[in-house]
Parts: sequence; structure tokens; C-alpha cells
Amino acid sequence: MSLMNAIIETRELTKRFGDIIAVDCVSLGVNEKEIFGLIGPNGAGKSTLIKMLTTLLPPSSGSARVAGYDIALEPARVRSRIGCSSSPQCLSRRRAGQPRRSRRLKRVIHACRVAARSPTKSAGPVT
Repeated sequence: MSLMNAIIETRELTKRFGDIIAVDCVSLGVNEKEIFGLIGPNGAGKSTLIKMLTTLLPPSSGSARVAGYDIALEPARVRSRIGCSSSPQCLSRRRAGQPRRSRRLKRVIHACRVAARSPTKSAGPVT
């Protein structure tokens, strides 16, 4: 693989938590305009790798560059060049696979139901 236009490049990137090795010597390269998927079983280190690449977690050893910037030496520059969104808490699953709804979302849903039942009356502002 040619890494001439690498937007992400890691060399033996490793993360340890005490005696536990969460990410073990990962070396990879992703070129500009490539679509890259990171898949694996639970506990394989996918989230830990992403946290290191987004500068949320420092590596134990190895190195990585994102958008040309070293994740350990230039974290602010890395963050200025990326966008990362994790799953919002309100969409996480709990008990019997039901989505958890925030209080605000519940109030919005209630206001919409009230407005739908009474088209001549306003449900009022949702706070």
C-alpha cells in the first residue's frame, strides 16, 4: 500500500492498562479519499484505537499521525482537522432493547401529542 497520501498512519501503536494490552502494535495506513472500516469482536481494541487517534487517550508506545500531525506531539492540530461523533447516550440500548429517552425528548414527544390532539390549542413552549 502506498502511504504517499496517508491521512492516518500508525506504527506499532500500543495501549496498555496495567497488565492488560488493549491495542497491540497496530500498524496501518489509510490514504486520502479511502473508506476504511475498523471491525472486530467486543474487546478487540477498536474504541481504544479510535480514542488514541482522536487524541482522547495517549498511546503507551508506538506512534501515529492523523492529517499529517503526530497525535502525541500535536494533539490540538489533530483535533482541528478531524470530526468525531460517538453514539449519543439517548440512543444507547438498555433493558429489553428499549431506547433510553432523555427528559427533554420525552417533553417534546408529549408536547407533539398534545398538539396533535388539540389542533386549535398550542401545546406551548417546551423547556
